[in-house]
This record gives sequence, structure tokens and C-alpha cells, in this order.
Amino acid sequence: QVQLVESGGGLVQAGDSLTLSCKTSARVFSWYNMGWFRQAPGKEREIVGSMARGGGITYHADSVKGRFAISRGNAENTVYLRMNSLKPEDTAVYYCALQDPSGAWTYWGQGTQVTVSS
Repeated sequence: QVQLVESGGGLVQAGDSLTLSCKTSARVFSWYNMGWFRQAPGKEREIVGSMARGGGITYHADSVKGRFAISRGNAENTVYLRMNSLKPEDTAVYYCALQDPSGAWTYWGQGTQVTVSS
């Protein structure tokens, strides 16, 4: 069974930084592309960033480019989302997800709340 355990969310002020973590098993970590999504109240879930399983290819949404960075900690079987210069509009529930070889985002974490006050 695939498990994704997220942590690191919280309440911060605009301009602050946070790092989210998503830990999984070694087998899952080596086989799947991994990504971060977010869903704000009343809005659709959107992709924030993703990283290929080998770590060489990354994607960041335009809305977070230059402020957020996705990375992989191979020794920890963990994918990170470093968020700098946070804005109130970054407030959302953030989800870690795995992308299977067909391209579908198949497995999801439980979500972690990030709230940015102005």
C-alpha cells in the first residue's frame, strides 16, 4: 500500500518561508514522479510543482516560480517544497502526489494546511 506522509504546514505571515515534506517508502520514491498540488477554498486543485523520479526534471507553476522550489531527499525518501516570500494568496491545503507511468496522479497524501496572513 502506498503511503504519503506530509508535514510542515502552518500559520505564517506574508514574506515568511515554510518547507513542506512528503515522506514515502524507498520503493515508491524510486519508481514515481512526485509533485505538490494545492487547493484554496472555493477553487480547483492546481499543480504547484513536480519532479521526475530521477530528480533531473522539475516543473514549477508560473504563480510560484522563483519563490517555491521542489526537491528530493534521496536518503530520506522524501520530497520537499521550499516556499519563500509567501503571500496571502498562497493560503491553501497542500497535497503531495505520485504520478504513475501513464501520467495520472494516482496517489495522494492527506494534505497539510498552509495559511499566510497579511
